[in-house]
Amino acid sequence: MSELVISLRPARPTDAVELAAVHDAAWKEAYRGVLPGVVLEQMLARRGPRWWRNAVTRPRRISVVDFGGKLAGYAIYGPTRSLNLPQGGEIDELYIDPVMQGIGLGTRLFAAARQELAAEGRRGLVVWALADNERACRFYERLGGRVAAETSALFGGRSCAKVAYTFA
Repeated sequence: MSELVISLRPARPTDAVELAAVHDAAWKEAYRGVLPGVVLEQMLARRGPRWWRNAVTRPRRISVVDFGGKLAGYAIYGPTRSLNLPQGGEIDELYIDPVMQGIGLGTRLFAAARQELAAEGRRGLVVWALADNERACRFYERLGGRVAAETSALFGGRSCAKVAYTFA
């Protein structure tokens, strides 16, 4: 009999190559057709292993989910950057490798980040998502998120609606 281990842990500089691969695959799956193709490719090119090696040493936390020895996803989070919202914590990014989506890894990663922020005394949580990223919006709604704000962002001249999901 074999055992499959799922673990959540802080990202390490040695995870940089796998983080870049998960980011690349997840963003292509989430944003192809939502963001202009050239813009998406430029954004992906900026987030290679070197970027991730540096990112894990910055103050914003990065946690990863490891599934059977393979990095399957990540979350970046910390104090809120949304100064117009009262929530104390924010998840900046939460992405799971598309081949690993749908088996609960994102839910586990979300819960762990939320718990860490709450343990620091950060009341409430906000997560921003592009409105056209229907999969992400359904995910946050399923977790109990409520739309509290809307705005837009420009990507290569295209205006994209963003929504803020808040959690008590």
